[in-house]
Amino acid sequence: MMKHRLPAVIGAAAALFSLAVAAAEMPRSPAPEGARLYFITPQDGDTVPATFTVRFGLDGMGVAPAGVDHPNTGHHHLLIDVTGDEIPLDRPLPATERFVHFGGGQTETQVTLEPGQHTLTLLLGNHLHIPHDPPVMSETITVTVE
Repeated sequence: MMKHRLPAVIGAAAALFSLAVAAAEMPRSPAPEGARLYFITPQDGDTVPATFTVRFGLDGMGVAPAGVDHPNTGHHHLLIDVTGDEIPLDRPLPATERFVHFGGGQTETQVTLEPGQHTLTLLLGNHLHIPHDPPVMSETITVTVE
């Protein structure tokens, strides 16, 4: 019975090793000390209509489109209703309805959300959509959608 399990265990270990090596090879760009990402609008606690404008603020770094590798630059990602433990800091951010990419270097967007409370967080990604080291991330804000 043990000889049937051993190949599965070895295969699982090899797969985990491959994932670890791939993650180790993902280049995290350094972030300068004091870099800050924040919401210009809306503000924490605001009540907003179903469609509203989100404006991104960034100090201490520049904005560059995805794919452009310049020091101290990145592009924005808007995380909607994402908790901290769901944020991958060591690999490219997923592109989903909850992880919205602005790879063109955009600094604002229109968002449409269902009525109720929602959390919003901004996270800067490098040229490969990988968060910087240390991550340049806004405070999470809560908005109420009417």
